[in-house]
Amino acid sequence: MIFGSRSLGVHLLRGASGAAALWLSLRTIDTDWLPSLLLMPVALWMFKGCPMCWTVGLFESVAAWVHRRNEQAAPDP
Repeated sequence: MIFGSRSLGVHLLRGASGAAALWLSLRTIDTDWLPSLLLMPVALWMFKGCPMCWTVGLFESVAAWVHRRNEQAAPDP
């Protein structure tokens, strides 16, 4: 996995944190530029790039989660 996470919960937490940092960064750009400047790289790091990269990672994480569940449910030959 390039963009995905080992755990679906961790990936969703990273997405929520990235969205919050991006929102705060855009919200504070009019009043004070320093928090905006500091929060934008945090948002990019949490998203592992851009929001689209996070979305691709979400699909990777879900696919890995489904694959692990199917391997556990399959009977041994």
